[in-house]
Parts: sequence; structure tokens; C-alpha cells
Amino acid sequence: MSEQLSQLGFRFKRSGAHISRTMMLDELTNLLAYVDQPEADKRDYAFAIKEDNCLGKRSRINRLLTYKHLVELYALERGNTLFQALLYFWKRDVQGRPLLALMCAYARDPVLRPTARFILNVPKGERVTRESLETFIDNIEPNRFSPVTLMSTAQHINSTWTKSGHLRGQARKVRTAANPTAGSVAYALFLGFLTGARGQELLQTEYAKLLDCAPGKAIELAEEASRKSWIVFKRVGSVIEAQFPNLITHEQLERFREQN
Repeated sequence: MSEQLSQLGFRFKRSGAHISRTMMLDELTNLLAYVDQPEADKRDYAFAIKEDNCLGKRSRINRLLTYKHLVELYALERGNTLFQALLYFWKRDVQGRPLLALMCAYARDPVLRPTARFILNVPKGERVTRESLETFIDNIEPNRFSPVTLMSTAQHINSTWTKSGHLRGQARKVRTAANPTAGSVAYALFLGFLTGARGQELLQTEYAKLLDCAPGKAIELAEEASRKSWIVFKRVGSVIEAQFPNLITHEQLERFREQN
């Protein structure tokens, strides 16, 4: 299954961008505003960052590293299913961009991914310290990171969860509720669909949990996305069906079903 998901854009490598960076929401926002072309491919994004310096980096090495980490987090590649779906909702749901970016980064960064268990289990209003996150990360794989790398990784991850809306504050981080939108719910359902979830399971996947809302609220927002014709979402009693004709072709869907 992981090989099939890798073909769609999910990443399962051991390393991840959060060792060096956050989810880079500001950089992604500026890049997608600068390269605002439906047919843009990876070369266009590379040229914009490295040659045009659209992100205003001071040195060429910084531009190269910025491009590298953005590719790790978001692929920036036409034909990459996760990135194409991200772009689709990104252009239609401005308020949902923080959660859209988080979900894509989560699907592609194995360093960020396990920390959702820690963050989402913190009660709203309680403080989240860098030290507590360091301990959590170190317990996953003891002594993998040096103390300095462990500290910077925890800082980057805390910053990402702050950008996504799950934390609030600068030096003092406090757990807060994220702000799910129709686009972010639709993207979560799509990611869950790709991983094999169907029906009610779509509201219980790890991606649905990132929305930080009750299933009833997620259903309301999914129905809103359906009214906007972004996805097809049907509910009859407890029976739920979701389809994604704008995000995956009939041929891709048939191939996906065969592989499963």
C-alpha cells in the first residue's frame, strides 16, 4: 500500500523537512501567488525560487535549500495527486490554506506526522512547551537526534502547529482549536479516500482528525463543499458517499481500484 501511496505523492522516507524548517506556509503562499499558472510544473517553481528569487532569499544556497524543502513538503509537481488537489482547494478556499498546507506536509513529512498524536491530545487551553515536545519526539526513536537538533526540530514543529491554528502564542504556546473550512474538509476526505477509507471511515481518518472538529461539523462543511461543486458528497442517514471527480480522473480511479 505504501508503494501505491508514494505514487500519489505521499512520502514515507525517514528524513523530513521539519528537521530544518517549519511547514513554510509563508513561502508556499508567496510562491503560489508568484507562479499563478494552471500549467506550471516543477521547473517553473524552481526557476521562480532559484533565478527570480521570488521569495527574497539572501544567498543562492538559501534559495536552493528553500526549493529543496518546499519540494519535500509539497512536491510542486504537475501530476502529483496530493499537490494538484492542494492547488485546487488553495485557489478556492483562502481561509482554509493553513490546514490545507498542514495536511499536505503531514502526508509527506514523517518527522512531523507522529507529533499529531501529541498535539491533538492536549486539551484546549493547556500549555504546550518545547521541552514536552522534545521528550515526545525523543521517545519515538531514542537518541536519534542530538540535543541541538532535537531542540530545533521541536521548535520547527511547534511553529508549524501554530501556523495551522492548533497552537497560539509566540514564546508561550497554548493549545487552541483550528479553523476547518469547506475546502480543508474536502481535502481531508480526499486524502482519506486515497488511503482506502470509505463511508463513515472518511470522518475518522488521521487526516479528518487534523481538522480539529466534531464529525457533525465536518459533515456540514463537506456538504458545503459539495454545494460549491468542489466534491460530490451524499449522506442518507448514517450512509455517506464521497466522490472527487475534479481531483482524480476516471482512469486514475479505475487504476487505483485495481491496485487495491
